[in-house]
Amino acid sequence: MKKNTHIPYVFHTITEMNKALGMPEPKHPLISLNDYKDISGDVSDIAKGMVMDFYKISYKKALSGKIRYGQHHYDFQNGGLSFMAPHQLIAEDESNGNCEGQTLLIHPDFLRGYALAKNIKNYGFFSYGANEALQLTESEQQTIFSLFGNIEDELSQRLDHFSQDVMISQIELLLNYSNRFYNRQFLFQKVKNNDLLSQMDVLLDHHFNSDNGLQNGLPTVQFLANQLNVTPNYLSDILRELTGLNAQQHIHQKLIDKAKEILSTTNLSVSQIAYQLGFEYPQSFNKLFKNKTEVTPLEFRNSFN
Repeated sequence: MKKNTHIPYVFHTITEMNKALGMPEPKHPLISLNDYKDISGDVSDIAKGMVMDFYKISYKKALSGKIRYGQHHYDFQNGGLSFMAPHQLIAEDESNGNCEGQTLLIHPDFLRGYALAKNIKNYGFFSYGANEALQLTESEQQTIFSLFGNIEDELSQRLDHFSQDVMISQIELLLNYSNRFYNRQFLFQKVKNNDLLSQMDVLLDHHFNSDNGLQNGLPTVQFLANQLNVTPNYLSDILRELTGLNAQQHIHQKLIDKAKEILSTTNLSVSQIAYQLGFEYPQSFNKLFKNKTEVTPLEFRNSFN
């Protein structure tokens, strides 16, 4: 029997989505601050999957409670923030009308003509998973709610030539505060994140010590993230906080360290080493090694003679 597949709802406009959820018409067609308690429509089918053409920043009370990191507990009784970029699939509890909280929806057209239209892509948390949401302390919650309130005040007043400038400024503040709060969260999770780094190093050691290097190919950030049950951006941001290197740089560092070990302790040819590490072409290995060390593999080996 052919398995039934659910086709996600696609919302091109905020007005279209609010109507489907039984929510009031937005006060501005390109930006809206919605309250989950205002959802009056049947969202059970929509909750199975929907795609929006706009940014979504959601505060949810459902993320509250004590969270354990290592041997310590941190009490986040004030919910958390999650971020979604346009065209990402939202499913299951993301559309749960019973959840307490608010959602800020921003169409990319609202940002056109402002530096934020380009810069918003630099905020990696828009690609984080739902389980990587930003848990807020009480003071952080007050800061976020204050910014939400400022945006709502602008939307509630008669719009003028300055309204968009003011709201763009508030959105930028919201994103920059979120960066700061994520940095705090990474520090609180230091024990947990060090465990993640150790697991990643074990995966890389296993990969580079394998006899099937050429068959397996070079390890990718996506592969490691999947193995560690995190998103690639979240993994890179954690590693950057811990080591100063993003995930791709960390992979290269481990690869170069392993290459140096093999070059200095074996008589394997450079081509054999390249294949063992997962390179399809030895020239690519030579290029990466020289780029990272400023010497070729052979020059590095000869330095030991």
